[in-house]
Amino acid sequence: MSSQNRIVALAVAAVMICALAPSGFAQGSTSTEQSATDHLKAYLEAFNSGVPGQMRAFFEAHFAASALKEIPIEQRVTRFRGAKAELKSMQIEKIISEQPFQTFLLTKAGNGEYVLLKATVEKTPPHKLASITIELVEDPANIVVPEPKADEKELIAAVRTFLEGQTRADEFSGVVLIAKDSRILFHEAYGDADREKKIPNRKDTKFNLGSINKNFTRVAIHQLATQGKLSLDDPIKKFLPDYPNAQAAEKVTIRHLLNMASGIGDFFGSRYDATPKDKIRTLQDYLPLFADLPLEFEPGTNNRYSNGGYVVLGIIIEKVGGVDYYTYVRENIFKPCGMLNTDSFARDANVPNLAWGYALEGESATARVLNHATLPGRGSSAGGGYSTAEDMLKYTLALKDKKVYLPDAANGLGIAGGAPGINSVLEWDPRSGYTIIVLTNFDPPTAGQAARRIVGWLPQ
Repeated sequence: MSSQNRIVALAVAAVMICALAPSGFAQGSTSTEQSATDHLKAYLEAFNSGVPGQMRAFFEAHFAASALKEIPIEQRVTRFRGAKAELKSMQIEKIISEQPFQTFLLTKAGNGEYVLLKATVEKTPPHKLASITIELVEDPANIVVPEPKADEKELIAAVRTFLEGQTRADEFSGVVLIAKDSRILFHEAYGDADREKKIPNRKDTKFNLGSINKNFTRVAIHQLATQGKLSLDDPIKKFLPDYPNAQAAEKVTIRHLLNMASGIGDFFGSRYDATPKDKIRTLQDYLPLFADLPLEFEPGTNNRYSNGGYVVLGIIIEKVGGVDYYTYVRENIFKPCGMLNTDSFARDANVPNLAWGYALEGESATARVLNHATLPGRGSSAGGGYSTAEDMLKYTLALKDKKVYLPDAANGLGIAGGAPGINSVLEWDPRSGYTIIVLTNFDPPTAGQAARRIVGWLPQ
């Protein structure tokens, strides 16, 4: 699924809606320590310079060693190039919120869009950056930065009141789960899975994950790499010698594909629109939608969201794993994690307890219509599979317990997916122990807005 939840995680951070921030600013800071606001101002100066060397120096000077271990400097510089190309520049409009460990700044980009920057710093001196996240904002007047609640009882009361109000206003439909480690604090369903038949969502309803499925593809690639069956520096041609674009086959590596630095574009577009959706049922069916097109940039020199690149990764998994992609992830990820309600279902399959997606349509964007006609016959390694909130919690616990492996999982997870009638978010912070899962059958930013509220309300 296309990532339409308005998240741009190109410049400095992993794909996250909000980082789960630590609490309590240390007293007695020295003059060499910087606040989150100071770090953001320095970031904007480097960003607006447009000079990769200045951006590299910023990362070296301002980011904590743990953050640079998670995402190396060169990868951050590549993401900066992508964000710079899209946003052009960013100028401060106003400070939205300054808290002990984090700051929210509203900026206006050179391309005319409003951008919300959030900086989170470590709680120990010298308070270097843990993360910066970038989120495009459609209406600056609607930005809400929630204040932390005193305890979990207040948190749950606030979440319940918010979700009930959003549901009454037809602004939310889905399932929300909040856990502290393996202990579930809140798990409720709202709205309808089928509005026509008036079938309500249940706690175990299966929702389309959108691009969250890319995370499973990443796990699969790292499994095969750990087994010595592939290297992240292998080019496409090693596994797909007949790949339609010979230049891409020669130059693009698995690492480029994982990091969305390949130059391979999207499969959504005019070709996808013109293709009967029920004919798109295997990963090979996606290739004619994009694979022969020229690279959008030299691999490794830029960073741009690429559904096509993740389809290529899925086909490589099929070649190396010896089974189709859907079977591979089911047997090697979902079953070991205990995720028995997670899979990529065909569009016309009669799957019980599945949420239908409802997208806003029309000039007034007030009527909700089924998104069924926009869906491919089956999802791909780039997105479109289904899961439940409880299964997604099992996934985070499996990462924590190393039943499945991602190289940066020790630092947590912040992933999202969105398209018309689809929006899902998972936020997991192993430091605090909190996991936030929001699965919805409405358009973006339904899940993102709910997740941001909940993360802001977490007791510190």
